[in-house]
Amino acid sequence: MKKSSLKIGLFGIGLDAYWEQFMGLKERLEGYLSIVEKKLATIHPSVVNVGLIDNADKAFEAGKKFRTEDVDIIFLYVTTYALSSTVLPVVQRAKVPVIVLNLAPEASIDYVSFNAMTDRAKMTGEWLAYCSACPVPEIANVFNRSGIIFHQVTGMLHHDDECWKEINEWVEAARVANVMQYNRMGCMGHYYSGMLDIYTDLTQQYAHFGGHIEIIEVDELAALRRTISDKSVKERVELFYTLFDVQQDCSHEELERAAKTSVALDELVKQYNLGSMAYYYKGTGIAENEDTISSIILGNSLLTANGIPVAGEYEIKNAQAMKIMDSFGAGGSFTEYYAMDFKDDVVLMGHDGPGHIAIAEGKTKVKPLQVYHGKTGRGLSVEMSVKNGPVTLLSVVEKVNGKLMLLVAEAESVPGPILQIGNTNSRYKFSIGARKFVNDWNSHGPAHHCAVGIGHIHSKIEKLGALLNMDVVKVC
Repeated sequence: MKKSSLKIGLFGIGLDAYWEQFMGLKERLEGYLSIVEKKLATIHPSVVNVGLIDNADKAFEAGKKFRTEDVDIIFLYVTTYALSSTVLPVVQRAKVPVIVLNLAPEASIDYVSFNAMTDRAKMTGEWLAYCSACPVPEIANVFNRSGIIFHQVTGMLHHDDECWKEINEWVEAARVANVMQYNRMGCMGHYYSGMLDIYTDLTQQYAHFGGHIEIIEVDELAALRRTISDKSVKERVELFYTLFDVQQDCSHEELERAAKTSVALDELVKQYNLGSMAYYYKGTGIAENEDTISSIILGNSLLTANGIPVAGEYEIKNAQAMKIMDSFGAGGSFTEYYAMDFKDDVVLMGHDGPGHIAIAEGKTKVKPLQVYHGKTGRGLSVEMSVKNGPVTLLSVVEKVNGKLMLLVAEAESVPGPILQIGNTNSRYKFSIGARKFVNDWNSHGPAHHCAVGIGHIHSKIEKLGALLNMDVVKVC
């Protein structure tokens, strides 16, 4: 889980007219709110709790507090019946996504004990401690009519794993949205000429995800390479041998070349405070630039494994997808169709260039290539498969109207033969079969690249899309 500046806003609601009528009710409900705060804090430590809001004046103050504290998401805990006028000012002022928590204190009321009570006022007070569901339709009605997007979690305060798993995912999604909001992406070089599907509107990237995009010259990286000491190169080569399975046919000269570029990449990332990067460059005609760009794969693989995903072929949309996957803790490796295996009903997927070595099945191999297919130069490359087990594929799709959507598929990375060509490639099995997956995935018009990460995380991505107001389509 990547660090972020996420702040969670929390408030409960009640009706101030109840407090004099039903002794102890307010304190009981505040106790429930305290439990929610503690549970949220175990998921993410930064929680701004403005307490139990029971009238309009407090609502305005709470909204101001949330805005001053710059919260990213609000959890509205419905403790009992409350007027919608005590809710609307809070969220109107804060202007962030709202999750309505309709959480009962127990699985059910103890009807026998309840009906044995002789004081009907006390009976009513006891009931009011359980009636969190009562005002939710009212709140939903007012939110809808006010144009406020909201989401609901219905369940129990205690002993409800499904409910708290859902709440946990909302927090995770909010954290990833926060990461994207402040992410700085470097775009180094230029598009691969003629690869029309990957071209994108950078302003739409800002509009949907936030963040900042820095346009970087390859010359900057080449210049940094000149400053790298022999000692740093030696240490980076030693690191390569520690982290990779360096094959015997890799020359020391190529390892040093890759090491120099790797250290320079770290400096470039530090200089621009990058959280992700997309790159492609030919370098033809300028030997220093070609030398730089052809020795970049190992360094970019290290960056990707350390929370700074790097997408080749200047695939900006896929750098975003990789950053999302990595921020969820799933990895996020650059991939595309390699071949279909109808015999085993799997799709082989991978890519040349960097891979996410932190999610590899075994140690990633380093192999020398005499030619980078479709690209200039030669040098060292990585060969890896994604860990066997559940995986999720994610594509950021630019639709015909220019808007972005998220396309998701869940699959299994399965063992079996791969193409041992010095590229990342894995075997993926889909619940709907290889043929239907390919047809259904393609029908949504994604670029030919996507990000793959470990685990089935569609439900988290769906919540992220809801927070970013983006459509999410699940193929399988």
